[in-house]
Amino acid sequence: MAQGTVQVTHGGASRWRRRSGEYPTLTAALAVAGDGDVLSIAPGTYRENLVLRHAVTLRGSEGTVAGSVRIAPLDGVALTVRASAVVQDLYLEGADRTAPALLVEEGSPELTGLRVHTRSATGIEVRGGARPLVRRCTVENPAGAGISVLDGGGGVFEECEVVAAGQAGVSVRGGHPRLERCRIHHAVGAGISVTGEGSGLEALGCEVYEVKGAGVQVAARAAARLTDCAVHRTSADGITLDTDAVLTLTGCDIHDIPENAVDLRSRSVLTLSRTTVRRFGRNGLSVWDPGTRVDAESCEIHDSTGDYPAVWVSDGATASLDSCRLHDVPDALFVLDRGSRVDVVDSDLSQVRNTAVSVSDGASVQLDDCRIREAGTGAWFRDHGSGGALANCTIDAVQTGVIVTKGADPTLERCTVTSAAEAGFYVSAGGRGTFTACRVTGSSGFGFHVIDGCRTTLTRCHTERCARGGYEFAEDGPLAEGCTGDEAGTGPAARAAGGAPAGAQQAGGGQRTATVVQGPAGRPADRVPASRAGEVPDPAGTPSAARVPRGSGEVLGQLDALVGLDSVKREVRALTDMIEVGRRRQQAGLKAASVRRHLVFTGSPGTGKTTVARLYGEILASLGVLERGHLVEVSRVDLVGEHIGSTAIRTQEAFDRARGGVLFIDEAYALAPEDSGRDFGREAIDTLVKLMEDHRDAVVVIVAGYTEEMERFLTVNPGVASRFSRTITFGDYGPPELLRIVEQQAEEHEYRLGEGTGEALLKYFTELPKGPAFGNGRTARQTFEAMVERHAGRVAQLADPDKDELTLLFPEDLPALPSSC
Repeated sequence: MAQGTVQVTHGGASRWRRRSGEYPTLTAALAVAGDGDVLSIAPGTYRENLVLRHAVTLRGSEGTVAGSVRIAPLDGVALTVRASAVVQDLYLEGADRTAPALLVEEGSPELTGLRVHTRSATGIEVRGGARPLVRRCTVENPAGAGISVLDGGGGVFEECEVVAAGQAGVSVRGGHPRLERCRIHHAVGAGISVTGEGSGLEALGCEVYEVKGAGVQVAARAAARLTDCAVHRTSADGITLDTDAVLTLTGCDIHDIPENAVDLRSRSVLTLSRTTVRRFGRNGLSVWDPGTRVDAESCEIHDSTGDYPAVWVSDGATASLDSCRLHDVPDALFVLDRGSRVDVVDSDLSQVRNTAVSVSDGASVQLDDCRIREAGTGAWFRDHGSGGALANCTIDAVQTGVIVTKGADPTLERCTVTSAAEAGFYVSAGGRGTFTACRVTGSSGFGFHVIDGCRTTLTRCHTERCARGGYEFAEDGPLAEGCTGDEAGTGPAARAAGGAPAGAQQAGGGQRTATVVQGPAGRPADRVPASRAGEVPDPAGTPSAARVPRGSGEVLGQLDALVGLDSVKREVRALTDMIEVGRRRQQAGLKAASVRRHLVFTGSPGTGKTTVARLYGEILASLGVLERGHLVEVSRVDLVGEHIGSTAIRTQEAFDRARGGVLFIDEAYALAPEDSGRDFGREAIDTLVKLMEDHRDAVVVIVAGYTEEMERFLTVNPGVASRFSRTITFGDYGPPELLRIVEQQAEEHEYRLGEGTGEALLKYFTELPKGPAFGNGRTARQTFEAMVERHAGRVAQLADPDKDELTLLFPEDLPALPSSC
């Protein structure tokens, strides 16, 4: 298109210096034009470098089609504005890689309807004290930045669009622009970049998308505020903050991000309100380094597309979440490293595939009035120095409510766990913790399960309808006071003095082997010595790993003394005989048959599987097959991690703890659920199989669980099945065996069965329902404890009871059968 003419319309009152008329070039027209003049440009291509020094109006002539006036010099800046001019509907082209196509240096010009199509250093550059108003302009610059605001520049950009940029779509260094209803897309490096001390940006109703890089970058003491903006479809993080950056997001939507939706570090500060983060490949919020802080209010983070936590806070960073929702994510909140802290108030964490809250490496959290539901684990305090507090929180429909391991020491007050598939609260591997007025309702496992002699403190806790029992404590138990439970569960109701479960310690003394049986209202009744029916506890105060191995004959005698289990005893004796004879043949210089010592135990809860596993380890130690013979009991929660790589590490740690002894994996079928999907249990199985092969003489592995589930587990995992020598089935106890357990309990606790009580117990156990929750030996013990409580209520009314009255249990002391009978 050929160059046209320029009509100058004089807008001033003084006409003696210049006149209106047509000019052959824009340069000539501008030379005579003054403030207020209007330059109407005919369609055409003008190969000129224009400089506006007056407040003129520059536009296409009347009736000109938008874009038909092209300013396209061969090099240099196409249009430089140094006054409060008005420029409308021009098409600007630049070809100089070292200069912008449009440069605004001074004044407050109004630029409307411009199309900047260029291959320049930048499409539009604003610098100095310029404050343009830029409306409905489009920038396409595949060679450089779209819009740059530098060195004190500012202005307002309304309804503008950067359709392509070889660098940042909008770059701010030392400037303070305001963007309203703008669209930035198909940029490289960043959609919006704000860098350097004194730099700032405000964006309202803008959209940043299809960026090859991050959507928004704020760095090096810069600040930005985004309101009602959307950032999506980037190739890197959605938003990044680095080195003392400050960003406020209000009403924003960040979605479809392959990496972190928001990543901040190096003392940056992020404030979010009413903002949604969804469909992200790594973390929704990734927060790193001391001094870095996030404050989120009324935000929603959901629908992760990867295998990473929704919120990750580490290396001493802090965060607070108030009235937020995190859901449909692999993990909700991970807090790591000393100095890291997260405060969560009145928030919902739901539909979490693995762990809702994970605290490790010395970090801490504070959760107040929060709700966790439908998660693998509600909260997990993992290791030494990790802690914090949960107060007035509810945890519902999870696999395990709260886990405390490896020296972690949280404080939980008035927290409730309902409908857990396993334990409500699980403490192991040296975990501690203080639980005050906490409740567990409707757990399919134990209410409070504390193992490994963990020094946990429980005060005024309560359990009800826990299938395996309210409290299960092993060896050196926790400190417990005023804890209560109902009789609805089939697990043990054993308590220690002051309301603590069996194995617990009183607040002021050493370990007590005492039982407090709970009444219907959770009231402690008489205190009596306790040990487990059908089970052989380790000597009080003696860690199993430190015991001197006993002779095999003594241990086998203890096995024979267990009630029932005849087929189990035969299997163990046969296996022991094979090992013993093989050992003697080797000593005689003969070949010995290879005996696989790993076992599968199947059967219902309460049938003595753990007890037999412990005795089996002792037998192997007495025969010299194992170095120590100690028992390490684990389940899925001890082996399976929440992110890639952590499961192998945890499985290796459990295996190492069991070296020289027995690794007992309870409910092993949970490692391979039928709807496993991307479950990490498979990784635990693969790691375990390799360890069993590499260290076949160092550890004996026993996997245990319900019969049908274990059959399925072995069928779908043939590599596992081939490592085990045999399956030993533990049958349910019949009424005579249950009676014998009660008799043993009575004898041990210095009670006697009165006339007719044995027959009444047989009838009771015959009529007792044997559903999935039936506890076998634990049911017998619970029945004995209930009888002791009813006996106490009866004898307490006597003024001066004699020895018989204090020791005899009669049929009327039996508890009522469940109403379903």
